[in-house]
Amino acid sequence: MFDLTGRKALVTGASGGIGGAIAHALHAQGAEVVLAGRRREALDALANELGDRTHVVTADLGSAEADEGLAKAAEEAMGQVDILVNNAGVTADTLAMRMKDEVWQRVLDLNLTSGFRIIRTLLRGMLKRRHGRVIGITSVVGVTGNPGQVNYAAAKAGMVSFTRSWALELAAFGITVNAVAPGPVETELFNTNNPPGSESRTRYIEGVPMKRLGLPEELAAANCYFLSGQSGFTTGQTLFVDGGYMTGKS
Repeated sequence: MFDLTGRKALVTGASGGIGGAIAHALHAQGAEVVLAGRRREALDALANELGDRTHVVTADLGSAEADEGLAKAAEEAMGQVDILVNNAGVTADTLAMRMKDEVWQRVLDLNLTSGFRIIRTLLRGMLKRRHGRVIGITSVVGVTGNPGQVNYAAAKAGMVSFTRSWALELAAFGITVNAVAPGPVETELFNTNNPPGSESRTRYIEGVPMKRLGLPEELAAANCYFLSGQSGFTTGQTLFVDGGYMTGKS
């Protein structure tokens, strides 16, 4: 339904479960995709699985040089970038009263500032073509907060707000900017931190009205709509893909 044939997409954090699923979905709809992340082996495995129309670029985001360099490398690999999925992220959890400045800053730099820089770098081409699709992967904790994640929650809340501001600035140029906010999603990282049978895993599941974890493919499907031609009149929005977690919350 959401045909992306001929579109050129950059997906950051593609070596993780959510990023990999998004890359899969975009590629299946016909897009050419740059897979970006820190783990070369995982990126190469995904590229081999997808086959043609894929490129691998390793990047350790969070600095101006790395962020802007990735955007330029993606343009060089594909000729242009029509679609950007800002999915790269990191957590460094500890209680706020014990959080050191460098821990705070690292999470903000990677989860928020890198996305801003990548959008800014790619804008020249998008403005020239008067077309672009940008997605930021935020989180329900950007709205609710979460003990031990003041840095991560602040970054994800910032992504929601800068999505709205970017959307207002770019709407007249045919460029849409939206966000997808997942609840707890079953990925390799989540399973490592919350193994089956653990108290933390049970707590997460009990907090979701559907009483299950989300699947990366369900996040990817939401991205396909926002990144398609059918979403041309939708911008500045945050879609919660969370099994009803945010329903009824203020």
